[in-house]
Amino acid sequence: MRTEQPKMIYLKDYQAPDYLIDETHLTFELFEDHSLVHAQLVMRRNPERGTGLPPLVLDGQQLELLSVTLADQELTAADYQLTDSHLTLQPPSETFTLDTTVKIHPETNTALEGLYKSSGMFCTQCEAEGFRKITYYLDRPDVMSVFTTTVIAEQHSYPVLLSNGNPIASGPGEDGRHWATWEDPFKKPAYLFALVAGDLWCVEDSFTTMTNREVALRIYVEPENIDKCQHAMTSLKKSMRWDEETYGREYDLDIFMIVAVNDFNMGAMENKGLNIFNSSAVLARAETATDAAHQRVEAIVAHEYFHNWSGNRVTCRDWFQLSLKEGFTVFRDSGFSADMNSATVKRIQDVAYLRTHQFAEDAGPMAHAVRPDSFIEISNFYTLTVYEKGSEVVGMIHTLLGAEGFRKGSDLYFERHDGQAVTCDDFIKAMEDANGADLSQFKRWYSQAGTPRLAVSEAYDAAAKTYSLTFRQSCPPTPDKVEKLPFVIPVELGLLDGQGAGIALRLAGEATAGDTSRVISVTEAEQTFTFVDIAEKPLPSLLRGFSAPVKLSFPYSRDQLMFLMQHDSDGFNRWDAGQQLAVQVLQELIGQHQAGQPLKLDQRLIDALRTVLSDESLDQAMVAEMLSLPSEAYLTEISEVADVDAIHAAREFARKQLADNLFEGLWLRYQANRELSKQTPYVAEAEHFARRALQNIALSYLMLSGKPEVLAATLDQFDTSDNMTERLTALAVLVNSPFEAEKAQALAVFAENFKDNPLVMDQWFSVQAGSTLPGGLARVKALMQHPAFTIKNPNKVRALVGAFAGQNLINFHAADGSGYRFLADLVIQLNTLNPQIASRQLAPLTRWRKYDSARQALMKAELERILGAGELSSDVFEVVSKSLA
Repeated sequence: MRTEQPKMIYLKDYQAPDYLIDETHLTFELFEDHSLVHAQLVMRRNPERGTGLPPLVLDGQQLELLSVTLADQELTAADYQLTDSHLTLQPPSETFTLDTTVKIHPETNTALEGLYKSSGMFCTQCEAEGFRKITYYLDRPDVMSVFTTTVIAEQHSYPVLLSNGNPIASGPGEDGRHWATWEDPFKKPAYLFALVAGDLWCVEDSFTTMTNREVALRIYVEPENIDKCQHAMTSLKKSMRWDEETYGREYDLDIFMIVAVNDFNMGAMENKGLNIFNSSAVLARAETATDAAHQRVEAIVAHEYFHNWSGNRVTCRDWFQLSLKEGFTVFRDSGFSADMNSATVKRIQDVAYLRTHQFAEDAGPMAHAVRPDSFIEISNFYTLTVYEKGSEVVGMIHTLLGAEGFRKGSDLYFERHDGQAVTCDDFIKAMEDANGADLSQFKRWYSQAGTPRLAVSEAYDAAAKTYSLTFRQSCPPTPDKVEKLPFVIPVELGLLDGQGAGIALRLAGEATAGDTSRVISVTEAEQTFTFVDIAEKPLPSLLRGFSAPVKLSFPYSRDQLMFLMQHDSDGFNRWDAGQQLAVQVLQELIGQHQAGQPLKLDQRLIDALRTVLSDESLDQAMVAEMLSLPSEAYLTEISEVADVDAIHAAREFARKQLADNLFEGLWLRYQANRELSKQTPYVAEAEHFARRALQNIALSYLMLSGKPEVLAATLDQFDTSDNMTERLTALAVLVNSPFEAEKAQALAVFAENFKDNPLVMDQWFSVQAGSTLPGGLARVKALMQHPAFTIKNPNKVRALVGAFAGQNLINFHAADGSGYRFLADLVIQLNTLNPQIASRQLAPLTRWRKYDSARQALMKAELERILGAGELSSDVFEVVSKSLA
């Protein structure tokens, strides 16, 4: 904690380190009330930094220094300088060895950074700057070293001792203790260090690589979770095979390990050979995890495994380059998930999330470029912009170069930079060199913040048979006040004739017509493309597959959107046309509510969704997505001034009208799919996910009718389902219904059945926190007193508080400001316990400018109260101060 204003760090000030660490030898002595860390660093002067011997400045926080030996000479306090954050000493020569011993306290570490205890297990989290809480070190990603680690602990309580790399020795110690030594032959930065010691059980398997090497695979969990690991293991083997086939990347160590930890700030961490996971991203079986949880486990296991190359073998030079590893790896895991499931549905889900949440981030006070130019606290930059928008930027390179060109570029990148810490520019350069391309203008996507807007207009000349599209790009101002130059925006498009068929496309000046879909690059502020031999005025299908992360506007009529929903050959754009139609209809309802007029739903939306519902040829997952109305959060994001009450009233009215008008079709689909579910054992595969998705969205609409047969079906689904997907949906439908007795009974039964399963109880919390019925805040406050809730566990905070503040907009934005006061109180409390989680809960308050003046004043007052609350962590200070700037 700090009282002085934290310092801003700038990319332009980057300098290579004065010293390098060739070897790191660590010995950990773990005890219940403290731990000792003995570090021996084999160091040398960095030849890139010239001659002379400047002072060596090592990072260290919350460490008790017990001894320092430099070049075999034990130092006294007079020989070095020690502050709260650094140890400074004078090297005697260009090469030397430094030995230190420090005492640390994992048992009281609630911030969950560095070495800490979770449920009686020692574990680490070192990204981004946690290693400095373990020992004095050059804690920066461009200092890469070979690590050898010995862990010593009491054998009965901690029979399993793990670290990075391969095990090389182990044995008994004194007084019932034992030890194990691990050696990682690959150089890595300190942020990839990992250690685990605990009473863990292990699920084992193996994988044969493309060069016929056997790799041992192990997933370590607490004994009660040993039956929930098979899905993660299957996902790991699938991702290893996929990375070989798609990117030619083979795993390099003899062993790959995953450990599931209950208390973890993030989803997972890609430490070399020893991935530490939040238990929610590992544990999955039908009875306790939903389909969405199964898909999340599959995606996160793949993401962390893919980091072995895009992040570990090639890492980032500094933390400004974070998207180098994260954006690229999200792109890789999205491709994997698309191949394992429905590619179109995966794209729909990714884009819906991006538009709702990342676009909001781009429009808010924490807006920053994919490669930011400054930060106060790096943990605040593990953002949707770095990850999801970063992935979209990599995806645009893939679109521009094509699959073959992109693979050539990634091969060159891995070959050229293996074992190095590099930059986003190095990634782009490899793509350019492998393809003879010029991506210099494209690089603006890395340096310019904000979501570009792309306005499109059309002109048809019947006599000349030409059709022109004019694109105008702009980007709204962001807090960095950087002038926005034109981006390179790849637009995939097609033109439809009157029957809905695609037209072969030929631009003016081209010799022959090509395919019915193509990519054009918009590179100027205004640019016109003219297509020739167009026999009738076409309907454009623009930004197919969401080929660029922009806000597109084209003056489609509602009838044209219905036509695209029926005929567009691009699955993503069929869905998007439905979303655009729904947005137009919902915005009309919002206006009616604000004007005090009776609400009337446009019949065209009902007709369009009736057609979708009755189309047996459509993928059921696609039908489920098309039936899902734009969320309240998305309607908020696209509003100039968000009227929370009107948005909620309009969307609920539309849902009720659709439920009443489509009841018969929804009921038929529900019954058919529910019958199949009863007859078929649970399988975590795409076809089964799709069937349950449609079944469950149908049920959520049907319950709005209040009909007794729907209540009976919901209770039956809750009581007799063999899987959490159906059971949790039934519970959520009941929780949001007016059937108070049935709701109370279901909540009690669920809690009794799963009281010993923390992850399932998180879902129980979330269902109640997300209920939009009146009294939301009172329910959340009551649930915070429940024995299964603890503010010290990040998953609990996210499940209850995060779900309430981030998803339950009508209750969180109560006109009296009670939701804002509640969140501010919680952030102030969390600030001292876990600053990372505290700063991440702040996001709903940072968007205060989006709302009416009364709510603005209330939200701003709570931010000011947090700012004046005393010793703020740099994590919280940065978010609050930027939000108020």
